Amino acid sequence: MADERLGPAAVTLAGLMARVAGWRPDDFWAATPADVRAVLAGWIDAGDAARFDRAALSAMMEQFPDG
Repeated sequence: MADERLGPAAVTLAGLMARVAGWRPDDFWAATPADVRAVLAGWIDAGDAARFDRAALSAMMEQFPDG
């Protein structure tokens, strides 16, 4: 899904959400950042949910790389 109009981070995050949450493209594009955060927070300890940040997202992206 390479689209010259989209930033690489958006495409990567869409792929991550497809893998982690089973979201289809329409689900991803209809979601808010809060929706994405809520789903991804489920992958870390509940006590760490408040600390879900770019570093945590990067770690998940390394663990679940696209293709």
